[in-house]
Amino acid sequence: MVIAMVTWGMAWSSAKIVNNFLPYNELVFLRFFIGCITMLPFLVRRPISFFSICRKDWWNMIIVSVLFFFYNQCFFMGTDVGQAGRGGVFVTTMNPIVTFIISSWISKKIEITHTLAIFIGIIGGLYILDVFNGGMVKLVFSGNIYFISCAVIWGIMTILMSLGQKNIDSIWYITICYFITSIISIPFIHIGTIFSSSLLQGPFLIHFFIVCNAMSLGTSIYIYAAPRLGAVQVSTFIFSVPFIAMTTAYFVINEPIGINVIIGGILSIFSISIVNYKK
Repeated sequence: MVIAMVTWGMAWSSAKIVNNFLPYNELVFLRFFIGCITMLPFLVRRPISFFSICRKDWWNMIIVSVLFFFYNQCFFMGTDVGQAGRGGVFVTTMNPIVTFIISSWISKKIEITHTLAIFIGIIGGLYILDVFNGGMVKLVFSGNIYFISCAVIWGIMTILMSLGQKNIDSIWYITICYFITSIISIPFIHIGTIFSSSLLQGPFLIHFFIVCNAMSLGTSIYIYAAPRLGAVQVSTFIFSVPFIAMTTAYFVINEPIGINVIIGGILSIFSISIVNYKK
């Protein structure tokens, strides 16, 4: 999960850069098509009968794939018109709250430590956004609506992915979702744009690799861990992403970083240690 969070944090700044090379639809398609391809080697010794997958599980994967598509649309749009670092903070601190609300709504038992960790994580996120210094106006920035959408969509996906893997091998579940999402993306792309020679430039290849790695490695780990650690506990790991996202944005795209980011990052990481403490 630590590795997954590092890849996620780095992806926000890289997404802002690759937006200069390709439209959103093409980026979403390539991200999931490549992600699906990279998962294939892990399926060799994992035989599965597609006929054994029940209709409910197929619907779960289809819904998750549709949400994947919309999440990534909002992800690329938000990083394009807004600040990547602050977007990473906003999305990753809102996601556990959405997960918490949904889990409570379906009457899933949540320990007091989970609630405490989420509260500390929120405080950490507000510090990173510098709300305590500049007021709630700090929450209003370009691209905010896309980041809010990302947080809500991912919170819903966390619950669905945890439920969907009860009867399906996690690696197959991940691969099928990536494949379906890439299929969903096809009607919205222009093939000629994908094969443009401009995409062979170093900056695009480097940063698109980071963006794809965040999904192929980071998201795959997240999906694999969700049913094993629990949706709420897994989501609290995301509190480490704000600090990583803001730090990466500072070095890669020159977005400012301050003491508030350090304080917020420490609080966010502390929240993870609370929820994972074993008595």
